[in-house]
Amino acid sequence: MNQKKTTKPSSIRDVLTKFALEDKGGHITREFQDYGYRLACEMGEENRRGMYIKLAKTVDRAVLEKARSFVIDAPHVTNKGRLFMWALGKLKKGEPLTK
Repeated sequence: MNQKKTTKPSSIRDVLTKFALEDKGGHITREFQDYGYRLACEMGEENRRGMYIKLAKTVDRAVLEKARSFVIDAPHVTNKGRLFMWALGKLKKGEPLTK
């Protein structure tokens, strides 16, 4: 006779611990929070994500995009965050970024 080997079913806890999700550290529930977080990551300043989220909430998106584009297109940038803030200040004053 063939005898089946019986195995004990896995518990839910065992199954779920195998699929642990990565914690991203925070609760992003709104679009401007996501944009600010992505902007902080692009500028290499994840530790200042709160400032970028605040900028994404209060500053016009077109101005932020122009400053972001300026920084991304700039060659040999050592501090992207500093260049972004400089460009943002110039754009808020209505000054051109290049001559």
